[in-house]
Amino acid sequence: MTEKITTQAATIYHALATQIINGTLASGSKLPPERELSDLFSTTRITLREALQRMEAEGSIYRESRRGWFVTPPRLVYNPFTNSLFHQMVESQGRKALTQVISTSTELASPELCLKLAVLPLSMLHCIRRLRSVDGRPVMFVEHYLKPEFFPDILKLDLTQSLTLIYRKHYDIHCGRATFDIYPTAAQASVANYLNLPEGSPLLMIIRVNYDQHGQILDCDREFWRHDAVRISMDSQTLHSIP
Repeated sequence: MTEKITTQAATIYHALATQIINGTLASGSKLPPERELSDLFSTTRITLREALQRMEAEGSIYRESRRGWFVTPPRLVYNPFTNSLFHQMVESQGRKALTQVISTSTELASPELCLKLAVLPLSMLHCIRRLRSVDGRPVMFVEHYLKPEFFPDILKLDLTQSLTLIYRKHYDIHCGRATFDIYPTAAQASVANYLNLPEGSPLLMIIRVNYDQHGQILDCDREFWRHDAVRISMDSQTLHSIP
């Protein structure tokens, strides 16, 4: 780190960042309470938070509501253009995955989803909401919107499993191409609660539209990732020819 230190907040930032880089503050460990850190650095809570919020924005530490600050575990490497399933992707990186079903319903499609899924206004969609964790830490809240005509009775199945595998096994449907929109957003209250975040915290949103082997649109996924939990990594060799 070669940045010139000019403020007390920068001094605190560099001191804590150095402790994390050299492993003194280990991955997943909890930082002392803000009051103790303020006393340690002989500073105000306002100055301390300036340093902590900078580290949070960079993803080196994170907050959990009513629990405090923690050192962020290594990011999960995610290549959207591979066909790796979530559990397969996580376990291939030596981590432990867990999927929990939050709710299932059949809902009226929003105007945005009508466009994404190429359905008529006032169409109904199956919605599956799930929480996905890595090493016990919730990192992604996802909403799956499915065309009911392709998946009769799917809401009765064990939806902690991979939906891709359920499509194959129960409906003889194989996922083909997919399109992606990836952009930053802020956590609304419901999503923030599941991810143990303060409302308004930064998230990475990935909207994915999946097609079947015949080119028909199947579903739309809205993934809300903790911004510090994932690194998007793509290799052009994994892509089809792109003009």
